[in-house]
Amino acid sequence: MTLGSSKANLGLYRRRKLTDQVMTALMVACGVIAVVPLVLIITYVLKEGAGALSLDLFTQDPNPPTRPGGGFRSSLVGSGIIVGLAMAIGVPVAVGCGIFLAEYGQGRLGIVLRFLVDVLAGIPSIVMGLFIYGLIVVRQGHFSGFAGSLALAIIILPIVARITEEMMLLVPRSIREASLALGAPYWKTVTRIVLPTALPGIITGIVLGMSRIAGEAAPLLFTSLGNQFYTTDIFHTMDALPLRIYVFATGPYDFWHEQAWAMALVLVAIIFVISLGARALFGTRITVRQ
Repeated sequence: MTLGSSKANLGLYRRRKLTDQVMTALMVACGVIAVVPLVLIITYVLKEGAGALSLDLFTQDPNPPTRPGGGFRSSLVGSGIIVGLAMAIGVPVAVGCGIFLAEYGQGRLGIVLRFLVDVLAGIPSIVMGLFIYGLIVVRQGHFSGFAGSLALAIIILPIVARITEEMMLLVPRSIREASLALGAPYWKTVTRIVLPTALPGIITGIVLGMSRIAGEAAPLLFTSLGNQFYTTDIFHTMDALPLRIYVFATGPYDFWHEQAWAMALVLVAIIFVISLGARALFGTRITVRQ
C-alpha cells in the first residue's frame, strides 16, 4: 500500500467518523426536542393544578355555579365508566381487525380494509360525536354515557388496529415457520405463538389509544352531555373529566379555573400511572414467558 493511498484512506475514515458524530448529535437533539413539550406541559399543569388539589375534590360533586368548593367525584367516576366501556367495546374488535390485517390481509379484502381503517383514523373526533348523536342520541331522545362510550370506541378502533397489525408483522417469520413445521395449525400458531410475542407492543398501543380517548371532550358534548350529579347509569347523561374541565375552564369564576387545572393534573397523572403500570406488568410477564 502506497503512502498516497494510506492518506486517502485516513481522510475517508476521518470524514466518515465526523459524519457519524454529527448525525448522532442531530438524532440526540431531535430526541431531546421531542421530549421538551411533554416536560413543559407536565411542569405547567403541575404548577397550576397542584395548589388546588384537596381531598374534597375527590369526594364531593360540583357545587352550584355561584358557590365555591365542591369537587369532581361525578366526573372522575363518569370518565372511568365511559372510557372503560369504550375500551371493552372497541379493543377486542380493533385487536381482531389488526390480527386479520397482519395474518390474512394480503388479498384485495385486506387492502380495502386497511385503507378504510386509515381513513377512519383521520376523521376528526367531533365528527364521531356527531355520528353517534344522529345514530343513537336522536333516536333515543336523550343523551347517555353509553352513546359517549360508542363514540370513543370508534376513535380507539383504528389506533389499536394499526398498532396491532404492525406489532404482529414485527414478529419474525421464522417463529411462524417453526410452529408450522411442528404440525401446529396456522390459527393456533397465530394465537399461541405470534400473538403472545407481540403482546407487549399491542398493550402499549392499547394504552396509547386509552390515553387518546380519555382526554376527548368534543365527542362527549354530543353524546353524554355531562351531569353535575353523581350517577353510574350509562343510559342517562353522565359527566367526564374532559367535559368538566371544558366547562370550568371556559366559565367566569376563578375557583372554577383552579379546579379545572386540578382536574387536568389528575387526568395527566392517571394516564401516566396506567401507562407505567401496563408496561411494567404486561412487559414483565411476557418477558418471563418468552
